[in-house]
Amino acid sequence: MSHIVIVGSGGHAKVVIDIVEQEGKYSIAGLIDAYRNVGERTLDYPVLGGEADLPRLVAEHDLQGTIIAIGDNVVRSKVAAKVGALCPQLQFMNAIHPRATIGRGTTVGAGSVVMAGAVVNPDCRVGQFCILNTNSSLDHDSVMDEFSSLAPGAITGGNCRIGAYSAISIGAVLRHGINVGEHSIVGAGATVLRDVEPYSVVYGSPARKVRDRVAGARYL
Repeated sequence: MSHIVIVGSGGHAKVVIDIVEQEGKYSIAGLIDAYRNVGERTLDYPVLGGEADLPRLVAEHDLQGTIIAIGDNVVRSKVAAKVGALCPQLQFMNAIHPRATIGRGTTVGAGSVVMAGAVVNPDCRVGQFCILNTNSSLDHDSVMDEFSSLAPGAITGGNCRIGAYSAISIGAVLRHGINVGEHSIVGAGATVLRDVEPYSVVYGSPARKVRDRVAGARYL
């Protein structure tokens, strides 16, 4: 069984830990979090150090892989880049809950997390480091570009595309064929009936643009 570390130790990390335990494919050596003290614990797993300690920890714990358990899309991308530069030999692993449904012809990129109850229907493409949260749904022939995310209960129709770093918030619904541009946010409970421009924030039912967005601006 491969030994891995989880990068992150907050609420999202708790869900990732639970998925890894239920999959039974990997053994978790511990957690990486530069903002907590070594030895502090989340769900009984100890913090082993920060990202800078990874080269040493890889040898000490015979680590083969890692999962970046950070919910913010842009922060996750920055941490993934740092980890990849420090330890290029570490593989970025997926975490796919046994009660998730992955349709025929669908691909899921490295580093992505698919939670309990999520449905990814046939011929979808989920890019690297994406998050499909609890009970979210990506319908047939849709695409999630790298570092994008569906929050709990978010639903798309078929032939949708979610741009890189974009986030679809809790309970939002995308009509069939919708494109959401990169670095955009669809607000909680929104009903999206027309395409969303890149670097936008949209809310409401039907969803309307409420402002522009700067890449990396907080949304969680």
